[in-house]
Amino acid sequence: MTAAERAERAAAADLLCVEAYNAASGPLQGAALVAVGGYGRAELAPCSDLDVVLVHDEGVGLGATPSTLWYPLWDSGARLDHSLRSLPEMVSAADDDVRVALGLLDVRHLAGDPNLTLRLRTTMLAHWRRHARQRLSELRRLAHQRHDLLGELAHASVPDVKESAGGLRDATILNALVATWLVDVPHTDLEPRRQDLLDIRDHVQEVAGRATDRIAPEIWPQLAERLALPDERAAQAYVRGTGRRITHISRLTWRRVDAVIERPVGVRPRRPDLTPLEAGVALSGGEVVLDGSVRPADDPLLLLRAAALAAEHDVVLAPPTISRLADDVAPLPVPWPPAARRLFVRLLAAGPGLRAVWETLDETGAVDRLLPEWERVRLLPHASVIHRFTVDRHMVETCIEAAGLIRAVARPDVLAVAALLHDIGKGGPTEHSVAGAPIAREIATRMGFDREAVALIETLVRWHLLLATVATTRDPDDPATVAAITERIAEPAAVDLLAALTEADARATSPKAWSSWRASLILDLARRARVALDPGASPAPLVAEEVTLPPAVRRGVASFAVQPVTDGTRLTVIAPDRVGLLADTAATFAMQRLRVRAARAWSQEDCGVSVWEVDDQHLDPAVLRERFEAISEGRIDPAGRLRPADTSVLAPSVAVRAEASAQATVLEVRATDRPGVVYLVCAALARLGVAVRSAHVDTLGPQAVDVFYLQESHAGVLGDQRAAEAAHAVRAALSGES
Repeated sequence: MTAAERAERAAAADLLCVEAYNAASGPLQGAALVAVGGYGRAELAPCSDLDVVLVHDEGVGLGATPSTLWYPLWDSGARLDHSLRSLPEMVSAADDDVRVALGLLDVRHLAGDPNLTLRLRTTMLAHWRRHARQRLSELRRLAHQRHDLLGELAHASVPDVKESAGGLRDATILNALVATWLVDVPHTDLEPRRQDLLDIRDHVQEVAGRATDRIAPEIWPQLAERLALPDERAAQAYVRGTGRRITHISRLTWRRVDAVIERPVGVRPRRPDLTPLEAGVALSGGEVVLDGSVRPADDPLLLLRAAALAAEHDVVLAPPTISRLADDVAPLPVPWPPAARRLFVRLLAAGPGLRAVWETLDETGAVDRLLPEWERVRLLPHASVIHRFTVDRHMVETCIEAAGLIRAVARPDVLAVAALLHDIGKGGPTEHSVAGAPIAREIATRMGFDREAVALIETLVRWHLLLATVATTRDPDDPATVAAITERIAEPAAVDLLAALTEADARATSPKAWSSWRASLILDLARRARVALDPGASPAPLVAEEVTLPPAVRRGVASFAVQPVTDGTRLTVIAPDRVGLLADTAATFAMQRLRVRAARAWSQEDCGVSVWEVDDQHLDPAVLRERFEAISEGRIDPAGRLRPADTSVLAPSVAVRAEASAQATVLEVRATDRPGVVYLVCAALARLGVAVRSAHVDTLGPQAVDVFYLQESHAGVLGDQRAAEAAHAVRAALSGES
């Protein structure tokens, strides 16, 4: 696809519009048919709408033209977005909606009175410039809302070529900012990238066969072929790199717009004051610059110093400054001197200011000077759909999250570097924590960390998934659970670091990856591991080990308690213990179509206790109890209503984990998340007479990861044959074979 092909599509559409206008006897004076938006720019994609307006002077008679103009265009099969307005109404519409104002900056004449079109263009451009200061704040607010909803083209798991940050919409806004005459934009860099995105959008719509701007996962291989790139990975790097460049230009431009808006009207910009910050670095006009007396070739720390200060002050690292530094600064010796290491940690621990500064460093090639290993993860998409960012952006976001936790650990420098490097092993065939540990060790050694710190960083990268995995899939009361941590993490301080890294990693993954439920499980397991390693430093428990048993339960009545939490509802169910109790409880929730995010179940005295985290926030415990009693008494059979999920794409995984406990048989179940999974598992076990001593239910994106601690009804560990029978029964139930 090329600009010429888009122009050909626009020319064909123009001919249709002219013929339709003439056939409708459109006036030749005082009225005109104009194209706006992308059609006005003659940039039609294969499935684009034709955005047209029939505009007229007030008092001009249009006759039957408005009622007959559109029919030939509809009959042609064109996708039409049309309106009828007078010239004053066009100005009013632009005043009411800044998005309309943007579209009218690209008015193009199609048919009718060309002088009216010229007056319209002149009027809309002058109106935009005259009111730009008042409109830009609104425009930026709308852009932020769009970015929050759709993410960045460079980093979103399913990017939108048009609406994502760094997409075509932002490129159009940048051109509109140029039209205000308030700020300048590097047009020679922007326009080629914008044309690249137009080509990409054309390919996406051709592959999808419909009007879409979103690049779904299945589109990438064909997109690579159309772009003449070797593979999907190269296509992602090309598309995301293009979006990242536009995002970078956009952020710099908006920073400068802010400075213009803050300056009083009529006040001419002064020469910016130069405020010294540290050796060789100053602040000027909201940007970090060199102070003029320094020679980058003489100071190998200058790049890190400028970057750290820009991030700490959350200001722009001036593009000319970083370009000069990336080209001219002296290379750091190996190992790095302590001052360089401290500056790098300051940069990583700066908080939100790191995001834009790291992007600038990456855009100018400075990251490759500091961390050549970054190339392996640059713009690399995550395989898991629960991640909202590409791997490299996720690692930066983890640093930002870790910056808020550094006061809770003994080695904040280790935490900051481990946060940056925890996923450095991704992109290869080996499991990423295994592959990343030696890479992290090499990097930390090159940075000049002492032997103990190098070992800590390597350990954190190797085991950064351990705490979350064990906490959400194992019984915390089983000694083997704590041992799974302490066998690999030998020092209490290292446990604190691992807990902080786990939290930062989860928060950077997605909002739901660090729910109150998951946080309580992970932090409680960290506490237990810390106590096991240093019994004298036992803090207060974070999670109560027992609940108070209501008197009614002693009389055989089930208790349902509802507690609102910040991200949903916590349901506590207590009833006399029996085989099948958990199945009936799970069926109750599944038949109410409650989405279970997490759950724990255990036996206490002669009662079964289960605590469930669900999304719904308006639940009536009386209704739940009534449904539970109907299921328990056999008045409702959930089996016919809760059927297994379709397993033709992804079959359930059921495994016996013999190493996980010496006191019970541990069954790990992974299946597509849907209402009824826990019920199907527990019902299958109940039919075998197998008791569930405790259960640990968790949801990771579209996948349920559930772990059940099983015993015979007489409290014995299942034998090998019985364990195999239980696994087979559960697998059959989830697959619809039973």
